[in-house]
Amino acid sequence: MAKIESAFFDIGSLDALAARDTPIHRLDSRAKLLTTLIFIVAVASSGKYEISGLLPFFLYPVSLIALGDIPIGYLAKKLLLVAPFAFFIGIFNPLLDREILVTLGPLAIAGGWISFASILLRFTLTIGAALILIATTSFPGVCMALEKLGAPKVFAVQLLLLYRYLFVLVDEGVRLVRARALRSFGRRGRGMTVFGHLAGQLLLRSLDRARRIHLAMLCRGFTGEIRMLRPSRIGPREIVFTLGWSAAFILMRFTNLPRLLGGLLTELAR
Repeated sequence: MAKIESAFFDIGSLDALAARDTPIHRLDSRAKLLTTLIFIVAVASSGKYEISGLLPFFLYPVSLIALGDIPIGYLAKKLLLVAPFAFFIGIFNPLLDREILVTLGPLAIAGGWISFASILLRFTLTIGAALILIATTSFPGVCMALEKLGAPKVFAVQLLLLYRYLFVLVDEGVRLVRARALRSFGRRGRGMTVFGHLAGQLLLRSLDRARRIHLAMLCRGFTGEIRMLRPSRIGPREIVFTLGWSAAFILMRFTNLPRLLGGLLTELAR
């Protein structure tokens, strides 16, 4: 049971990482959110057969991991947790696209395998960038940045409350599972009828607890405004960070840097 609880509540570890004090953490949340969105658009819009052109994009997450002191092992575990989604999206590409695009000696590689590898690379880059954004900004910080960048206030607040409600739902679910385990022996208490009652109780108990949490928020002065401990201010560092990385992303998107560098080295070797 302890393992189940630790696995469930591990989703809040990213917010714990966001409490650190590093140069990346001190940047305004709007600058980090806008830069990450531009990064995701640049990566996602790359060609389906693009592989070498995606490699320079790893410079951005690697730099943020190093400057933000983020444990790479923790991020790798999170990526592996959702990796099956990308795997099953692209696994049928080799069956549908069998045209040979690359020949390495006796090895002929079909376009389906190349597009499959491209999907995995883009998945790693985009999901990794999103995780790093939350780990250096916190989810409330991301919601506040959305609101200040022009997103509807209702949308930002509802997104934040949905995130917080997940913890309420998981907490009540763990309590129900523990209670069922303590009151059952062998295979008793595992039928569909029991789980149907558990699902209904989970909904009712989580709604009741969410109502009590909302009343507690109102008693503490909650007015629908998202507030953060760190001051929000756009300064020269944020401008340089956003414009510098955005220019780099545009260059990487429209220029295959590894291929260009390889061509230059080939010319010099002649």
